[in-house]
Parts: sequence; structure tokens; C-alpha cells
Amino acid sequence: MKIEILTGLCYQGKILYHMWLFLTTLGPHCGLKAFLDLLAANTKCTAPEFQMLILFADCMTHYVTILDDMEMYEQQDPFKLTDFITMSYFLNQFLYKAVLTNLFDVKSVSSNPLFISLYILLMAIYRRDCRRTFCPEGHWLAKEVRVSGFLADLEKGRRGAALLLSKMPHVIPHSERVVLFRKHIADEKAVMGLTESACNSPPTTLIVVHRTRIVEDGYRQLAMLPSQALKGVIRVRFVNEQGLAEAGIDQDGVFKEFLEETIKRVFDPSLNLFKATSENRLYPSPTSFMQDNHLQLFEFVGRMLGKAVYEGIVVDVPFASFFVSQFSGQTGGALYSWLDELASLDRDLYRSLTLVKHYKGDIRQLELTFSLDEDVLGKLVTHELIPGGRTTAVTNQNKIQYIHHMAHYRMYHQIKEQTTAFIKGFRSIINPEWLSLFSTPELQRLISGDNVPLDLRDLRKHTQYYGGFHDSHRVVCWLWDILEKDFTEEERGLFLKFVTSCSKSPLLGFAHLEPPFSIRCVEVCDDEDTGDTIGSVIRGFFTIRKKDPQNRLPTSSTCFNLLKLPNYQKKSTLREKLRYAVTSNTGFELS
Repeated sequence: MKIEILTGLCYQGKILYHMWLFLTTLGPHCGLKAFLDLLAANTKCTAPEFQMLILFADCMTHYVTILDDMEMYEQQDPFKLTDFITMSYFLNQFLYKAVLTNLFDVKSVSSNPLFISLYILLMAIYRRDCRRTFCPEGHWLAKEVRVSGFLADLEKGRRGAALLLSKMPHVIPHSERVVLFRKHIADEKAVMGLTESACNSPPTTLIVVHRTRIVEDGYRQLAMLPSQALKGVIRVRFVNEQGLAEAGIDQDGVFKEFLEETIKRVFDPSLNLFKATSENRLYPSPTSFMQDNHLQLFEFVGRMLGKAVYEGIVVDVPFASFFVSQFSGQTGGALYSWLDELASLDRDLYRSLTLVKHYKGDIRQLELTFSLDEDVLGKLVTHELIPGGRTTAVTNQNKIQYIHHMAHYRMYHQIKEQTTAFIKGFRSIINPEWLSLFSTPELQRLISGDNVPLDLRDLRKHTQYYGGFHDSHRVVCWLWDILEKDFTEEERGLFLKFVTSCSKSPLLGFAHLEPPFSIRCVEVCDDEDTGDTIGSVIRGFFTIRKKDPQNRLPTSSTCFNLLKLPNYQKKSTLREKLRYAVTSNTGFELS
């Protein structure tokens, strides 16, 4: 009944829009100062003005939830995008200032009707903006917040600041929230004795992995490992195809290689654990049950991805946004509309459901029911969206429920078991409360790195050199000059992927890349390379060539973020060989 009343207020006679026009007449920013002054005098929020605000917020939340992209971005009738910008500014500033100045009682804020209604509406608009931006840059940030002071408030136990961060993390700049996220992990490691500073020798786990059975051996030895052990140091010893142990056991480089190879294989759609959308974004395969122990594998994959995020290792895994929303815990409650993100899974179905929603005639003519026919391995299976759905016709009165039930089935019910297992594994490593710091696109950036142009100055500043190379070496100077002046932005991304296996920069810059970005002078091919010697380092430093390297290509060791660069005689040769090497390196290909 409540939903029917809200729907009537939203659509009949433009009552909701007239309420909004009234709010805009109350003064600058919808009477922001007047409402804050009233709250200071009426902390229990019983004033009629607040009752009116609660009614407006509840109606508006319902309206934003059922509003589709065509209505919001193209038709803009009656609400314009500028209205949503003005509205969200008022909500953001009112809640931020009320919480920070303790106008809301911290003990009872979670049951305060005014706070709840305004907060739910604010987050509904914020998440729409995260998915498809319409607000100006910096719109959501609180100018008064400085992270040093804010973190100090948290450490002193200031309740208002703590509540603000738990409820409204978006007012803090994204980079500072990433710093806070890394601090949570560092603090947890210290408490569990997993850092060098915490104890002389933190506990480690050694696993032996055959090159031909990377996923199988990793799963067998790590799937049942307690979460605390998996959060600690994992050392990997690889065994080659001849059955011989490879030289070197390392918790950073070799483990990173194991992690990259595992992720590369389990997310490959040919394994049928995950499928790719038309835009090459990954999500759990509805037919993964064809794989033995598929749910245990999903939990293992979740643990491995969680371990990568926990250690700050960026991995080039592009997820469909609806799936990220699910494992980050942002699909619950009234804030989330399953229809909103359906396009990230099935754009054709989204278009069809949008047409159903806007159908002008009698929808019964389309002969739709609350059911769905699906081809499962050559067998036609009918799924009911509601009890008795195959005999329940879709009408003009229930078509909104129909399209939301359909979206919910495709995005949730169809892959519920797989998603639940993945979430169990991921959250066994990453505390769910930490994820509330980030929106869906921000969490994807946390996993896969920053989607910004490569900062060559930052990269060069944090590069280490070996084999006689140094920052002023002629070949090194050629390299940086070529990257800056001759390579396109796309080629620079390919270069970064060639060396680190990921085309995007770490969120906090290259100072936080583990292991550090490195460049080494090499004299011979990879299969002849036995490491640096005194002679090779001296020759590299003084540009003395043992052999003419003009026929050799640059190579890389992504597990150590290491570029192996021959000591070329000409800049043009370096440019040609480097461009060929980075553009020929396929890396993680969804196809």
C-alpha cells in the first residue's frame, strides 16, 4: 500500500514536482541554513517542516529508484538534471554539517526518520551519479574536510566524524579513502603479527606449484587455508615442466606471478566459471555447474582476488558493474534498482524492458507473463518470476513489477549460488566494512588500478635500475624520451602492461607498486640470462657491448615488474624494438 501511495504522489498531477518547486523557494540551496537552524532548535525532528521534508524524500527516493536512464538523462520531464544537482547538494551539505556538528544524536541516528529518509535519497542520487556522471567535478566533496584532521578525529574517537565516514564516505576525496583503506589493512596485519615490525619473522606458508597445474595446485593448498594464514606471507616454489624446482623462492615477485597466472586462468571465459558481456566485462557463468566443485572454485577465486586487493596488487580483471555492486554489498535495501545496472549485463534485455515500461497501448497485447523461457544445454526450461508466474499476465498496472522481477532474475537469482560463494571467499580476506568506503566504479579501480593517463614523471621517480643502468644512462634517457614524445597514450598503457601485467597505474602512485618498477640492462637472451655479473654491470654502465643487441627485443618479468632492456646503440632501434615488443604482447585477452 505504501508503494502504491508513493507511486501516486510521484506521477499523479506532478504533486512531487510541485513539492520540489516549493523547496527551491525557501532560500539559497533550498533553505539549507534555515533547516540547520531549525534542527538545532528541534533536535527530535518533530517540526512540521521536517515532516514535509521526510515525505518529499520518501517520494523522491521511490521516484529515483524506478526512473530509467531514458527518463532521467534524455526526457528530463519534469525533473531536469540540474534539479538533481541542486537537490543532492542540499542533502549532502545538510547531512554532513548536521552530523559533524552533532545536531543529530549519534546514539539514535540510525532510527531517526529525518536522517534515514534524507540519507536514503542522497545515496540513491549519488549511486546514479557514480554509474553515469551528471554532477560537476568535486560536487560531493566536503571542502572543510582535511584528511589529517579527519583521521585525527577518528583516532580520538570523535563520534560525529566516525559516523560521517561510515555513512557518507563520499565527502572524503577518493585518494584519501584509499589511504584509509590501506591503513585498515596495515593495522590488521600489525595486530595479527603479520609484519616485520610486529615480529622478527612473521609466519609464512610455503606452497609448491607445478607450472602445468597452477590453478589445481594452488586450490589444493590454499582453498582450505585459514583466512589469517592467507593474509600472511605466502611463498611459492614453482616446479617446471621437467619436474625440477625453479630457482628462487620469494614472497613478492614469485607469489605475484602465481597470483597473476591463477587469476588469468580462472577468469578466462573458456573455463566457463565466468562469462564476458558484449563489452568484455566479466560475471559468473550461469552454467558453471558443468565444472566439478564449481562453488568451491568460486570461493577460491574470491579469496585470490581478495588477497590481491589486500596486498595492493593491481590485476587487469574488468568486471561487469552489477557484479561489483553485488560483492561490495551495495545491492541491498531501497537504494538499489536491479533495472539500473541491467545494461551492464544484457543491453538488449534492458532495451526490451524499457520498451515494455514505456508501451503506450494495452500491454496485454504483447502476451507477456511473469515467467521466462531459457535454453539450458539444449533443453527449454521455464522459470517463474513469482509464484504462479506462467499464468500471471503482465498488465499496465503491474508492468513495473514485471520489469524489476525480470532484471532481478537475470542479475541475481540466475547466478545467486556462484555469487554467494565468490563473496564468501572475497570477504574472508577483505572486511566488508572497508568496502563501504567505495562506490562500485571506485571498487573496480581499487582492484584494477587508476583509469588515468600514465604519469611518467611519477614512474621515473620510483624506478630502480640494475645491470649498470642508472637514471642518467643514455639508453635510459632515450627510453623516457620515447615514452613521452613518441608513444601515444594507448602505447604507454601497453608499455605498463608489458612490464607489470596491468595497464593502469596503482591508485596511490608508483611509490606503492610492489615490487618496485625496475629496469635492468641485459646482454643476452632470456634463456641464456643467469643474472648480473661484475663484468656485465661494468659493461652496462660504460655502454660497452659484448654483442650487438640490435636483433634482440626488450623483454619483461611481470612478476618482478622488471623491464629487461638491451644496451642499444641507436635511439631509433630502441624505439622500433620497444614499440614492437609492447604491441605484440597479448597479455590477458578475454577472447
